[in-house]
Amino acid sequence: MEKVIIKNLTKIYGHNTDRAMQMLRNGASNQEIREKTKQVVGVRDASFTVEQGESFVIMGLSGSGKSTLLRCVNRLIKATAGEILIDGEDINQMSSRRLEQVRQEKIAMVFQRFALLPHRTILDNIAYGLEVQGLRRPIRQEKATQALELVGLKGWEDSYPDSLSGGMQQRVGIARALATDPDILLMDEPFSALDPLIRQDMQDELLDIQQKLQKTILFVTHDLDEALKVGDRIALMKDARIVQIGSPEDILLSPASDYVARFVENVNRSRALTASTVMVKPRAVAYPKDGPLTALSHMERHGLSTIFVTDRAGHLQGYVQAEEASDLVDKGIRELDSIIRHNMPTASPDTMLAEIMDTLAYCKVPVAVIDEQRKLKGVLVRGSVIAGLAGGRRVSHE
Repeated sequence: MEKVIIKNLTKIYGHNTDRAMQMLRNGASNQEIREKTKQVVGVRDASFTVEQGESFVIMGLSGSGKSTLLRCVNRLIKATAGEILIDGEDINQMSSRRLEQVRQEKIAMVFQRFALLPHRTILDNIAYGLEVQGLRRPIRQEKATQALELVGLKGWEDSYPDSLSGGMQQRVGIARALATDPDILLMDEPFSALDPLIRQDMQDELLDIQQKLQKTILFVTHDLDEALKVGDRIALMKDARIVQIGSPEDILLSPASDYVARFVENVNRSRALTASTVMVKPRAVAYPKDGPLTALSHMERHGLSTIFVTDRAGHLQGYVQAEEASDLVDKGIRELDSIIRHNMPTASPDTMLAEIMDTLAYCKVPVAVIDEQRKLKGVLVRGSVIAGLAGGRRVSHE
């Protein structure tokens, strides 16, 4: 279900935007508009939708327009043109009273700077939004305590912000946003001020929270690795325009322009590509009722030293090694049962390559990619994985 719909959103900074808008409609560049009108284009004709429960990342270099776009969503910055629909209601057309209500009940924002109130305890900082809503103190404290526990800070209720590390303070900022139980979280480079290791921890924390709560998140960052890690989809911006929208794999494997290709060329692909991206179709499989000679002939024909065993419906049973199958043939044994090995490395189609790189490096058996019903979907072999990590073309699964 579409939670946020952005239609032809444009933001022009300046006191006389009419001429700039006309030039923009006529196709003038941002530079031309600035030179002739002294107006600055912050966002140019942006359109996209965000599904309920989706983590949508807006990214780009400094000055690309990403933070301006995000702040238009809750009207911290008033858009010059276009629509911003929250549950079908245009935030640009809301009265001040309705806008305040939507900000209190539907949208919460987490900023780059923690913006905690130094004279308030951690619990009272988290409860601030609930206080603005007019909730009674016992209810505020109960909800704030739940949010505090959600971000892993139980026991710090009575502390003050200056006694917390940067990462802990940002956890408080997230808890404060979550305490009001908003539908939508707007996050403006929330982790960029943190040290790299703490930043990674906070990304993991956000993923854990999102798995539990399934909020609709619009997340701004200039860091591609971060975008690939936290985003279900990514909108990449350049010069106030959105130049590509897609899944992390779309952005990496099918860049829409030379600019996008240059942007992603040095990224750590193992953190963004999934097993389904680089798996290959098994060249052959054996069935439990096959004899060792049949299994061995399949392996010899396809140049395999190992073959996976599935039932007729494709459910993975195990694997057989060529040497052991050959021994059975020599002994005149006609069943595979005794040599089917059931301990094998497996991955789901959406497993990130970074999570299974060690297995791929040290395990002598290919990794089987299986779905929730243990149906064999593909196989991870070193060649296809290396090609994917090197930026090679997507391997066909057909």
